[in-house]
Amino acid sequence: MGNRIFGYFDTGDDLITQDSPEVAGFFASIDELLEGVEKIAENSKPLFYGERYLTDIEVSERLKVSRRTLQEWRYSGKIAYLQVGGKILFRESDIQAILDKSLRPAFR
Repeated sequence: MGNRIFGYFDTGDDLITQDSPEVAGFFASIDELLEGVEKIAENSKPLFYGERYLTDIEVSERLKVSRRTLQEWRYSGKIAYLQVGGKILFRESDIQAILDKSLRPAFR
C-alpha cells in the first residue's frame, strides 16, 4: 500500500481525499447499507422464549378486522391473548393457527 501522508493514502499519482469520488461512493454505499439494516430492524420483532407477540393494531391489520372485533373475539374466547398491565398481546403462532384452521381449500 502507499505511504500515509497527513491522514490520506498516497496511491501513486493520485491522492485520495475526502472530496474524491471514491470516498463519496464509499459513503453512499454505507448509507444504502444503513437504510437496509434500518428496514430489517423496523420489520423485525424480538423473540421472547422463541415466540413473537403482536399488538391488537398489528393483528387487526393482518386479519383485516377492527380492533373492536378483536375485543369481542377476546371476550367470547375465540382468540387467545395475554394481558400485561394494560397492554393486550397476541402470540403470532396463535394467529397463524386461526388462519390455518379457517382455510378452505379449493375444490376444483
